[in-house]
Amino acid sequence: MVTISDNAAEKSREILSAEGKGEWGLRFYTAGSSCCGPSFGIDIVETPVDGDDVIEKNGTKFFLDKTASEKLNGMTIDFVDDGEKQGFVINNPNPPSCGPGCGSSCG
Repeated sequence: MVTISDNAAEKSREILSAEGKGEWGLRFYTAGSSCCGPSFGIDIVETPVDGDDVIEKNGTKFFLDKTASEKLNGMTIDFVDDGEKQGFVINNPNPPSCGPGCGSSCG
């Protein structure tokens, strides 16, 4: 199961409200892959796509396509704002090791 942090839920609610779409949700989907693993995208959507997993956290809806849900299993979607960087991040308690040929690109 994917966990949504309180910070991610709060920031999502702020984003949706600012867009005038407070009843909509954020959809996380797989957007490609590399030797370091999958890449993910985020969209603001009104309803889930058939087959999406739906998570509700603190009144905010999150939709995950099946592949994203499988790849993010056991991970946490969080939002960070530390002054130098701001955005959604995926925290993996068991990050994969970099495969041959990746060099430092997976850091």
